[in-house]
Amino acid sequence: MSPPVVVLGGGITGLTAAYRLASAGAEVALLERSDRLGGCIETGTMLGRPVEHGPDMFLGRVPWARELCTDLGLDDDLVNPATSAAHVWWQGRPHELPTDLVLGAPSKVMPLLRTGLLSTGGALRAGLDLVRPRQRLGDDPAVGDLVRSRFGDQVCERLVDPLVGGINAGSADGLSAAATAPQLHSAAEDSRSLLVGLRRQRSRAATTASGPVFWSLRDGLGALVDRLADEVRRSGVRIHLGDEATMLNPAGAGTLVQCETGDVLASHVVAALPARSTAKLIGSTAPAAADALRRVRSASVAMVILAVDPASLHRPPGGSGLLFPRVGEDRLVTAVSFGSNKWPSWAGPDHVVLRASVGRFGHTRGLELDDDELVRSVAAELAETIGLEGSPLAARVVRWIDAFPQYEPGHAARVADARRALREELPGVELAGASYEGLGIPACIRQGGEAAGRVLASMAERQS
Repeated sequence: MSPPVVVLGGGITGLTAAYRLASAGAEVALLERSDRLGGCIETGTMLGRPVEHGPDMFLGRVPWARELCTDLGLDDDLVNPATSAAHVWWQGRPHELPTDLVLGAPSKVMPLLRTGLLSTGGALRAGLDLVRPRQRLGDDPAVGDLVRSRFGDQVCERLVDPLVGGINAGSADGLSAAATAPQLHSAAEDSRSLLVGLRRQRSRAATTASGPVFWSLRDGLGALVDRLADEVRRSGVRIHLGDEATMLNPAGAGTLVQCETGDVLASHVVAALPARSTAKLIGSTAPAAADALRRVRSASVAMVILAVDPASLHRPPGGSGLLFPRVGEDRLVTAVSFGSNKWPSWAGPDHVVLRASVGRFGHTRGLELDDDELVRSVAAELAETIGLEGSPLAARVVRWIDAFPQYEPGHAARVADARRALREELPGVELAGASYEGLGIPACIRQGGEAAGRVLASMAERQS
């Protein structure tokens, strides 16, 4: 019997890789150091209703998550959020996001003037993009540098940073435009005016896009993990929970995976782990690759989930959520999602659900509080902003430590360096997951499938 392919990590990336490999007839073993599968995808319950501890939906206008749901027979369980209208908190009140935005960047000026979120001068400064000369900011500028150069500080700080920074738990000034906001980067590359480039982009998208932007599953995204894990097991994949790899060593034509429960000889390895975790495994056997992976830094976030009596909301929230700018708002909460507005099934007859995000790269003050202190601090901030009165009916804190890799400028080059070095130092090991080519569920599914494809191609080449 030939050595198995070993998949390290039981998140959505690793599960997808195992599924694709096993479906093609490969023998597969999957190692997950925790006692559960799914990684950041975790559906729990609160007061008898479902609630997400991590992401609550996935992007539908890229195919990979939808296609996987179809493969797994989950099409009939797909649902869309009931609302997607978001607001930004500024100067003591919420402002609805203007229309015609792309990741917070405008494709039209007039909606900026009407929103009240920007000053008249700030909106007019954005309009100057139409007449300003093209500016070269280097091969991989930061999102903040790109947006400020075209639209000024207010658009960056009050629109783009709350959105792009919030998605990535970072700062627009520290995130690669090419890696985290490719729509903005490509529009700037294609047109002298970013406004014009984004307008063209939206026009093209309008002719090709179909269907809702976001999707989830009726019983929560945990249902995707459960169904995928069932299929993986049915395909013969050996899943080892609570088993962690400690080192990867070359072993002839394969790789020796040293584990806490015993060593495994693998024909190939798919490392579906955070970059720094993989760097620890290969530090002594692939030092150049490990050095590149260590340069991928990460942020931690806490999700504070509250069930509250609707009558305790003095100013009932509308829409899907409220974003808090990093500049000008010294708050623990970076965003609050009105969970049961988006997903009515989360609400009970006597409660609604709020989910507050705390923490971002370089901002750990809230994460240093214990759970009770964090709940009290979040409730106090929500009292000021959405009028929450009294204590929540139930509360839960879920901490996602180092779960948000920071795609800083030069990220794609660092990943390419790591992969190039790995091919030379430790061939047969593939990298996949949120540390590399996209944080979202569809991007992780794509990467898991692509890593499996590279392994299968290598296996076929060895056999020929």
